[in-house]
Amino acid sequence: MSIWKRNAPNPASCFCWVILAGMLLTACGEDFIPKPKGYNRIDLPDREFESLDMDLPYSFEHSRHLQIEPDSFNMAEKNWINLHYTSLDARIHLTYKTIEGKRENLKAYLDDALNLTFKHQVKAYGIDEGLVKTPAGYTGLVAELSGEVPTQFQFFVTDSTQHFLRGALYFRTAVKNDSLAPIIEYIKKDMMHLINTVEFD
Repeated sequence: MSIWKRNAPNPASCFCWVILAGMLLTACGEDFIPKPKGYNRIDLPDREFESLDMDLPYSFEHSRHLQIEPDSFNMAEKNWINLHYTSLDARIHLTYKTIEGKRENLKAYLDDALNLTFKHQVKAYGIDEGLVKTPAGYTGLVAELSGEVPTQFQFFVTDSTQHFLRGALYFRTAVKNDSLAPIIEYIKKDMMHLINTVEFD
């Protein structure tokens, strides 16, 4: 005849099971929500403007918080410049062309500007365009691009007969554009001020 004996429970084992059961019961009614990613705080400079002080066929008001640099990629174009926000690691690349009263020149510059915008269509979530009329009476087009694109804001301003100025915003950083959103919005307002203060000689 065999006799079955029950061993006395281990107190430490019982305690572990009670803790585990309590955790399971309290977790059943709650949904797990991941903590959103945090981004570094970005201190943007106060908005201050000054007039462009260079011997160029155009002028405008620009932020005091940038450096003006010659275009190092095309030194032959003396009227091309970069507006460099050194603290934000951003540049506005400005190119200028003379229309010389020729409609074919204006058409070529318009086609080139539109092609440069729409070549980013593959990566862009969307492209919003808007026509502008500046206080000086010039016509322009503004394009805002969303998504992981190398340029988030582009524009051109022209008097349709002699002058054509184009600008594009670029960042030299691998940071995602959603993280750069406050900086992009800040510089976009500066660029709109630039557009609205453009004067051609």
